[in-house]
Amino acid sequence: MGKITGFLEFDRKVEGYAPVEDRVTHYKEFTLPMKAQELKDQGARCMDCGIPFCHSGCPLGNLIPDFNDAVYRGKWEKAAEILHATNNFPEFTGRLCPAPCEEACVLGINEDPVSIENIEKNIVETAFSKGWVVAQPPVKRSGKTVAVIGSGPAGLAAAQQLNRAGHLVTVFERDEKVGGLLRYGIPDFKLEKQVIDRRVAILKEEGILFKTGVHVGTTISATELKEEFNALVLTGGATVRRGLPIEGADLKGVVQAMDFLKQNNKRVDGITELGEEIKATGKDVIVIGGGDTGSDCIGTSVRHGAASVTNFEILGKPTVQRPENQPWPFWPMRLRTSTSHKEGAERIFSISTKKFIGDKNGNLTGLITSEVEWITAPGRRPQLKEIPGTEKEWKCNLALLALGFTGSETTIADQLGLKTDIRSNIKASEADYQTNVPGVFVAGDQRRGQSLIVWAISEGRQAAHHVDSFLMGSSNLPLKGEGDLPRI
Repeated sequence: MGKITGFLEFDRKVEGYAPVEDRVTHYKEFTLPMKAQELKDQGARCMDCGIPFCHSGCPLGNLIPDFNDAVYRGKWEKAAEILHATNNFPEFTGRLCPAPCEEACVLGINEDPVSIENIEKNIVETAFSKGWVVAQPPVKRSGKTVAVIGSGPAGLAAAQQLNRAGHLVTVFERDEKVGGLLRYGIPDFKLEKQVIDRRVAILKEEGILFKTGVHVGTTISATELKEEFNALVLTGGATVRRGLPIEGADLKGVVQAMDFLKQNNKRVDGITELGEEIKATGKDVIVIGGGDTGSDCIGTSVRHGAASVTNFEILGKPTVQRPENQPWPFWPMRLRTSTSHKEGAERIFSISTKKFIGDKNGNLTGLITSEVEWITAPGRRPQLKEIPGTEKEWKCNLALLALGFTGSETTIADQLGLKTDIRSNIKASEADYQTNVPGVFVAGDQRRGQSLIVWAISEGRQAAHHVDSFLMGSSNLPLKGEGDLPRI
């Protein structure tokens, strides 16, 4: 795979970025493409490692050494076929995935890992530019109908796989446009929405029907769909947001991160009817939560022209290097600095928000915090302890709660009589993704809880296989590790 001595000859290289002062003036993607020779060299770094742990690191089971080798040899169309064999939407994962495959790369044991994600993105973008990604509708229809509820990555993957099997697939989306959190949760500077539209156009050409502005469970009942379709696939995500139940949480200016991000994405899309405006312009912004959503809030606030942006994280500051208790090839919890972090935010770790402060008109003016530490003991979960005498008041006009999600909305589950777990996610058999109601399947975050885009696509693909088997008695759709017929 690659060049036998490539990992000794070439250093890791990834895409560059436009200067901060330029990129914060707009919402477009700002990566600087790599040259063809640079990509070839990066493909050459893939080792003939014997056991490619990147396969197990990737929830999709992508054939990573194979497409790396194809890039090294200049066989870009073959690389695109290999990549699409296990991943329906590499243009999404190549931009948004945190790349667990790279953390599992054998070269990463004692060197910088292969830049797999950049290679993946460049493969699919080359494929689009060359016209290799075209609609491939099924040759024969089964006559079976499937409703997919939710158009995020899990729903889109399930829909495309089931359509490939010949079923008539209808995707229901409650928002105005298709994409789920890809469209209304991820800022355009990370994923321009024409990237979604480009792929959706192909899905439509393949025969998938999309119905937007339809809120299943409200505008149409789930039981009606159950009667109308031969099978249902629920991919609505884990959308119940975690709140911060402290004094002052109801003040004007304490806002859920997803409300802030969704409104801004609509604004960038040219939508003018947005309801009450949520903007960071001229404000002292504090983003509470140190994950990807918090990072997205930082980048968006900077582009709004915030007076200041501060990021709180209740956990301690991770190490830059892999922690000793998280050895290769496991995913390490180490310090990750995003492009948004570098655009002008102060990051504070081991800090807990205790109280929001407001004026007589109910507007947020500040908040109070305390420093915290985590106490660990053998055999016990870490315990959070507040450090006495560390209270501090912060000026704040906009507090964005980027605290993740606690589970799924339950309307559809209630209407269909589906069993849920303690987090309100829908229970399904690990063997076939089917719920306690025959013919109703669930995949993605709505089944496993808040997770990664690669897991969502993987779940959609896996569920599609089992739906096809339910409808037809058996399925030729691939399961993880089997790949697919080369088709892009």
